[in-house]
Amino acid sequence: MTQRNGSIKRGIHYRHIGRYGEIVSALVKYGFGDLLSRLNIERYLRVGNRILRGKKSLHVQVYSKWDRIRMVIEELGPTFIKLGQFASNRPDILPVELIKSLETLQDSVGSFPEQDAVKTIELELGRPIGVLFKEFAHKPFASASMAQVHRATLHDGTEVAVKVQRPRLTESVTIDLEIMYHLASLIEKHYSNLDAFDPLQLVSEFANGITKELDFSIEASHIDRFAHNFRDDETILIPKVYHELTSRKVITTEFIHGIKITHVNELMENGLDPRDIASRGAAIVLKQIFQHGFFHADPHAGNILVTKGNRICFLDLGMTGILTPTSRERLGSIIIGVASREPQRIVRILLEMADHQIESKDELEYRIAELVEEYASKALGKINIGEVLNTLSQLLAKHHLKVVPGFYLLVKAVVTMEGIGYKLDPSFNMMHHIEPFAERLVKERYKLSHLSKEGLETAQELFFLIRDFPGEVRELMQLVKIGKLRIGFEHKGLDPMLRKSDQIINRLVFGLVLAALLIGSSIVVLSKVPPTFYGIPVIGIIGFTASLIMAFWLLLTIMKHERM
Repeated sequence: MTQRNGSIKRGIHYRHIGRYGEIVSALVKYGFGDLLSRLNIERYLRVGNRILRGKKSLHVQVYSKWDRIRMVIEELGPTFIKLGQFASNRPDILPVELIKSLETLQDSVGSFPEQDAVKTIELELGRPIGVLFKEFAHKPFASASMAQVHRATLHDGTEVAVKVQRPRLTESVTIDLEIMYHLASLIEKHYSNLDAFDPLQLVSEFANGITKELDFSIEASHIDRFAHNFRDDETILIPKVYHELTSRKVITTEFIHGIKITHVNELMENGLDPRDIASRGAAIVLKQIFQHGFFHADPHAGNILVTKGNRICFLDLGMTGILTPTSRERLGSIIIGVASREPQRIVRILLEMADHQIESKDELEYRIAELVEEYASKALGKINIGEVLNTLSQLLAKHHLKVVPGFYLLVKAVVTMEGIGYKLDPSFNMMHHIEPFAERLVKERYKLSHLSKEGLETAQELFFLIRDFPGEVRELMQLVKIGKLRIGFEHKGLDPMLRKSDQIINRLVFGLVLAALLIGSSIVVLSKVPPTFYGIPVIGIIGFTASLIMAFWLLLTIMKHERM
């Protein structure tokens, strides 16, 4: 896969000119033609872009800007849809209105031909479909942008679900990622006021995530890890993975018969208790976050089934989040800070989580104090923890405080599970379930065994620092002596000035050529060089005519377009 900007080839936009045309067409169609000029894309698609500008929809302005962005993403297909879904988890860099619009992205598409699915399975697993399975349903029962799922039966009678990746998906994702990197670099160059929004970093994180999702063997390892983490928990059901029938593009798992977690009436008709399910679901998600530090990052209702005995099954484990022990402790401290009405504690933890300090620390503390006071009058069991975490995320974005991306995946997971809990049980409250986990984490932080371990690690780090310091100083001084000490310099915001300079130089050169042509034509006319027309040399007439056309074109360009 393409790496961050450094590995992007300069010719990429020419190699993928067809796909660029589709992207430009979608942007113009939904009213973002001005963006093309701002990013200077005309230099790559000058002729095609002028033609596409005529395709703008007459009715596009009835939609908001945020909905039009979503429409562009949906039209551009699987990779861009996945990018939109990924970006919807980042309230630190995107406006709330855009987040809400991206959350409605549709990731359901028609199924691909069954012969393609069979061909992929046989190529990946190396055997005919009849040898691999006793029965195989050629018609898929589920289809999405990246894969579709078929029911099958093993030779021992076991029912399985076979997920097959779409044909040529890896190639199309690779092309789209290269284009995304290029567009992100243009945005970074031409929009210097985007302090918190780092387009290249966003695309880089997304590329890392979607690359893993394209490899179904990684999803298989995620399922195995969840199964290991919950091996002694009877409230959760993890489908078995058949590794001998799994590869990069095919994954075969146990087929789970269950009811979607939000189908409350159906659950009750089958003798299942929605209140118990809500409580168990919350406990499972919080164990993933606070105990294991490895959690399902997309636990929406379509990915969760309920089976007999109120057992909960999580499906589609391609997207996961990771929290380090330190991050889990800090999250616990934030929760305790909300519960105990301590804004200073929350501010301190947020600044520890961020990668830099801020000047408006007092303002941040004041805003968090306002947030805490807003909930101070409520009973602890009435606090909406998802709302609190979302508000904290918005405060972080406002003060340009960047934290580990896993924090926002965590917020999304908690908010989603809290919403499911409300549907199952109107009296459900996530704070009631989350507080014991947070308290346990904070208490463990101050246990003697934990403090002793941290003290030992700190002593080791201090020892290595003291040991290595003289050598590192010596290396630095040696670089200074031999003149190889280099300081990197990065400029931003100079591109408009450089483009203007190019335009001025181009016009000067054009003017010199025009003047030379006029002078040369005059000399030819005066020298009476044959052939002539009414006594005037034809070459001189051609030269004067060309000069007139060039002068008129230059004047028109300067007056109408202000560029050359």
